[in-house]
Amino acid sequence: MFKHELFLEEKLSGRYITNKHIEPLIDGLKEFVDVEKVGVSVDKKSIYTLKFGSGNKRILVWSQMHGNESTTTKALFDFFNALKTENCSSIDKMLLECTFCIIPILNPDGAERYTRLNANEVDLNRDAQQLSQPESQILRHVYMNFKPDYCFNLHGQRTIFSAGYSSNSSVMSFLSPAESAQRAVTKTRKIAMEVILAVNSAIKDELPNQVSRYDDGFNADCVGDSFQMLGTPTILFEAGHYLGDYNREVTRKHVFKALVAAFEAISLNNIDGSLYQDYFKLPENQKLFFDIIIRNVVDAGNNTVDVAIQYDEVLESETIKFLPRVAKVGDLSEYFGHKEINGENNSIIINKVGNIDDSLLIINEISINGVNFVKNIGVK
Repeated sequence: MFKHELFLEEKLSGRYITNKHIEPLIDGLKEFVDVEKVGVSVDKKSIYTLKFGSGNKRILVWSQMHGNESTTTKALFDFFNALKTENCSSIDKMLLECTFCIIPILNPDGAERYTRLNANEVDLNRDAQQLSQPESQILRHVYMNFKPDYCFNLHGQRTIFSAGYSSNSSVMSFLSPAESAQRAVTKTRKIAMEVILAVNSAIKDELPNQVSRYDDGFNADCVGDSFQMLGTPTILFEAGHYLGDYNREVTRKHVFKALVAAFEAISLNNIDGSLYQDYFKLPENQKLFFDIIIRNVVDAGNNTVDVAIQYDEVLESETIKFLPRVAKVGDLSEYFGHKEINGENNSIIINKVGNIDDSLLIINEISINGVNFVKNIGVK
């Protein structure tokens, strides 16, 4: 039933998703959902909630708390399209058992600037205690008034993450946040873990060894930890990198399926946390990937080294450009590249530009045997 291609919102694509892109879509959803403008950002951009369903299980969802993490927003609008499906028992059950409150973009200023931070350069996911920003205050106000039974905190993660100590990229990772520095496995955490396991069961076959769990280090300033401390089971989604999918369109499909699986699990079951144990069998994210590794090249000191290249995401004319930089040079045998190239022991020259630390070089030119290599490594 839930074939993603049937519900793909074609008006949303790529990495740059802002209020300008979603507001016409929200207008088109008013027949199916209750839309409310619940406040404005630092730069006075509107923040919306979309509410639907009539059940007792109350689910609060927010996306783009970090403005440059847009994959989950695209998947949410795919899910909204699924709500329009007539005579679908799964959708009918969700709407009968659950009431949803969804904030599609919490940080519209960061979305427009394509940055993690808001317009005051504050990380909203480190503002859960101070509540210093209007966006943080809006989320807390919605939380207190809606009184959710579950929270879904939707994010995107960098291309650096592997699923455990493996050569498998972490395409999706999840977290049941800690409630204290001791990271005790409380009932609230167990309920969130049980939901995550239901999601994993639904998506693992399409993502073999590419589903993981995010580090649960405690930080009371993080929203997930904070809501978990308040007694609400909170599930963190991290949408990661599928090979070659820098626009995160393949990952978007898996986020959609993960959301549907989570909502189905909640609507169909009395989740009490008793089935949480296998959560810890999910591999924990590790930072073992670079976008490209050029292996076996000879540097100016006649040493055989590997060169790791990472892309910086830069906003240019409402398009995200992926600009390569050298992130690490040396023996990188313990790391993996999403793309790996054998330099075949040729000499390499790296020219640097700008005010640069040797540990974070911006590539102007990489030459192997006198041939400029940068042209061959960009994301198309």
